[in-house]
Amino acid sequence: MRVSELVEESGVPLATIKYYLREGLLPPGTAMTATQAEYGEQHLHRLRVIRALTGAAGLPVQQAKAVLALIDSPDGDLFDALGQAVAALPPYAVRDPHDDYPRARAVIHRLGQVYDPRYAGVAQLEHALMAAEQAGLPISDARIDAYGRHLHAMAEFDLAQMPTSAPLDGAEAGAPASAAIEYAVIGTALYEPVILALRRLAHQDVAAGLLDVD
Repeated sequence: MRVSELVEESGVPLATIKYYLREGLLPPGTAMTATQAEYGEQHLHRLRVIRALTGAAGLPVQQAKAVLALIDSPDGDLFDALGQAVAALPPYAVRDPHDDYPRARAVIHRLGQVYDPRYAGVAQLEHALMAAEQAGLPISDARIDAYGRHLHAMAEFDLAQMPTSAPLDGAEAGAPASAAIEYAVIGTALYEPVILALRRLAHQDVAAGLLDVD
């Protein structure tokens, strides 16, 4: 398809597509003439990924570019690459190399989970636990156990759906690691708001039962 068709199919303005091409987020099309290029389904797919990163995930363009680089050429093993990619998503917590995050460490050990202390989620958990303490609402062990149990089941389901041998819809054939990283990043960005909304709706449903609301 020509760029005009790419605009129509994707719903992304021409100026934005040209910007993505200049910044290296979108790979160039196949040159047909000196002034025209041909684009394919992989470009439509890439535009969906870019829009998810810069829209739903709220990443700045340069941060999105770093995530796309990991998707295109994952370095090291898949475990490390997944951690790097998801760490690029907000919320951001500044890591202190001299902080061993005692609150987060205690919770993770209580749940018996394997973790990398460098993973962004550790610092995020530490900051969240500290904020709850400072507000006079420390999180009890019973709450940690309940949250941990249900969230671990959710994580098992999520990762069971992770592609391990083929890219996601519309993408060109490539390394399984790239498809897995794309799934993890886009899934995290798009599904976490769903989880939060469902939790609030569940609170409303339970409250209605407790208060005898029809």
